[in-house]
Amino acid sequence: MSVAIDHTGPWTVADVLALPEDRTMRYELLGESLVMSPAPGVRHQRASFRLHVALDAAARAVGAPVEILEGVNVVLPSGLVVPDLVVADAGATADDPVTVDIEAVQLVVELVSPGNSTMDRKVKPMLYAEAAIPHFWRLEFDPAPMLAIYELQGGRYVERTTALSGATTHLDAPFSIAIDPAGLARQ
Repeated sequence: MSVAIDHTGPWTVADVLALPEDRTMRYELLGESLVMSPAPGVRHQRASFRLHVALDAAARAVGAPVEILEGVNVVLPSGLVVPDLVVADAGATADDPVTVDIEAVQLVVELVSPGNSTMDRKVKPMLYAEAAIPHFWRLEFDPAPMLAIYELQGGRYVERTTALSGATTHLDAPFSIAIDPAGLARQ
């Protein structure tokens, strides 16, 4: 169900978190501006689920004390975002909070959506770097699934490697994982 929003003045994190849950939209706060985007499509959700499962299995295999979350609220110094996937310290999620503290976030993953490509490629990575999130991954779908892997260095993300479809790429951070993006979005 969509929600009619009647609000005047600048938005705060508390204002956004007080909005009724709406599975058809994602609400994010950039500065004092509310940004709404439609819920992800099937290909996006399929890839997100599969990447979530792969990250979870890899984390469990090495005993990493983390939790993998999809579409969770993360409070940044500059607002509130909802990354597609978050790898967070397990202790920070033990009490089932509404938001995840930025200090607990080890990795954020954005799956590029046609309607949000500028946000996913430019705006959000800049905000994540400013918030000092150590790792950022971006999954592109076209022309074939490709996973760009970034690491924070000197306050900005530097591309470390690119995982291409049809080849298994071995990564060691935030924990050891082997991934081939080819199967992430395929039906």
